[in-house]
Amino acid sequence: MSISTNLNQIKVSLPEHVTLVAVSKTKPNEAIVEAYETGQRIFGENKVQELTDKYETLPKDIEWHMIGHLQSNKVKYIAPFVNLIHGVDSYKLLKEINKRALQNNRIIDCLLQIHIAQEQTKFGFSEEEIIELLTSDKFKELKNINIIGLMGMATFTEDTIQVKQEFNSLKHLYDKISSSYLPISTLSMGMSGDYQLAIECGSNMVRVGSSIFGERNYP
Repeated sequence: MSISTNLNQIKVSLPEHVTLVAVSKTKPNEAIVEAYETGQRIFGENKVQELTDKYETLPKDIEWHMIGHLQSNKVKYIAPFVNLIHGVDSYKLLKEINKRALQNNRIIDCLLQIHIAQEQTKFGFSEEEIIELLTSDKFKELKNINIIGLMGMATFTEDTIQVKQEFNSLKHLYDKISSSYLPISTLSMGMSGDYQLAIECGSNMVRVGSSIFGERNYP
């Protein structure tokens, strides 16, 4: 099936309040253009070099999301144009994004990544760390970032009960933070294999790659 067919099928299945991020990492520009011509405007990349290359060559009304693990020393390359940084997992990274946003006269939207999976390989804050950060004076000094929500990745497993528990724990934290600490509006959870379950659990932003573009092209 074509990219445009896949994309239209997914869009029809999504509730209106859910934002679709088309994960275009490792995909050629032609594939992104096909999705773009089908009406998709939000694309997610996980490598800084690939993101900047695509930004320079593709239409300027694309909203680029950085969805991968971001190193502090790479922030400067995407700060002039990135729309949303998904995986912010440390104060050090927040501070660097704030610094680079200020240099570019921008306020950059970010999602704080919460560690919800069993796997140790996944990044993110714990619930205690996130509340400590949000109530700290050092956080209030960051004027050039805008925390719009939370993001988390469930364990890579066939066990839907476990995945659902992890999604529900993130939704619970999201509700707690939005009611008591910070007016956030975005809960990003769910990928190609589990986005429907994530939406049932309260996600309003999903990151879908292989269901749109097919399997990834790793060199």
